[in-house]
Amino acid sequence: MVHLVYCDNAGKKGEKVLDKILAGQKTMVIRGASGRKIPHSRVNVGEMLYFMEKGTALITAKATVINVENYVKLTDDEITKILQENQHKLNLSEKQKVRWHKECLCLVEFEDVQQIDPLHFDHQGNMDDWLIIDKIEDVVVGTSIPYNYEKSKLKKTL
Repeated sequence: MVHLVYCDNAGKKGEKVLDKILAGQKTMVIRGASGRKIPHSRVNVGEMLYFMEKGTALITAKATVINVENYVKLTDDEITKILQENQHKLNLSEKQKVRWHKECLCLVEFEDVQQIDPLHFDHQGNMDDWLIIDKIEDVVVGTSIPYNYEKSKLKKTL
């Protein structure tokens, strides 16, 4: 699978996520919620991450997944500890630490970040901030296909 990751680049509060990734100051991305949701348990080592800045229609970088950590039902203390232990990779602002203080976390570490010739993203109304697709061309203008959440569904657990 291939993953398209939307990056906040808000600016003033140090949340220029894509800039930090490209500068090598951020080698891990995080997603969290009160329950398991995309991309929790759906990212694997060796898969490709593509990055785009939120608010643009351009996919401008890619990297390879080297480690994934999925957590569920975390306590406040556990969340704080996980964020602190990974801060050197996450490089979170104070606002982001509050935003990602969630019971279910997915931490995705990556390497080999490369800027790519910009690909024009074909946005569809039903998309989340993390897409799981077969290939990047599936969401690029001219080669895109209707997005369907089949690849994003959680596997049933016993």
